Amino acid sequence: MVGINYLLDTNIVTAAIKNNKAVQNQLYKASVYNRGVFISGITYYEIKRGLIASNASTKLSEFNKLCQNYPVLLWNDVAILEKAAEIHAYLKKRGMRLEDADIFIAAITIVRELVLVSHDSDMLRVPELTVEDWLATAE
Repeated sequence: MVGINYLLDTNIVTAAIKNNKAVQNQLYKASVYNRGVFISGITYYEIKRGLIASNASTKLSEFNKLCQNYPVLLWNDVAILEKAAEIHAYLKKRGMRLEDADIFIAAITIVRELVLVSHDSDMLRVPELTVEDWLATAE
């Protein structure tokens, strides 16, 4: 399993800042095996806006610490925009819907050749996307 790196979906980052044991264990394993772990700019925005709106200063502090450990990937790449458009078209042709934020998270994951860590089964609709659910065994 050489070269496996991860992008954390919003639901996994939320679990991490709530100190979910399953997610914390997987993050520890990723560290031990020297795996890259990243957060997308979209997830950053989704988490940050929610914490600011709810005035959750403790969780905001924990989120800021998390972002120091796991780099935030921006989506300022035409290849990501192209991939997002392809994903949207693919799903639309099949009558499947996925929120734009999720489409961009999937596109970032695919273009950057990462594994998406998500507890959102809707992400499984996206072709080419490799998904791991670090919360599945925790329920």
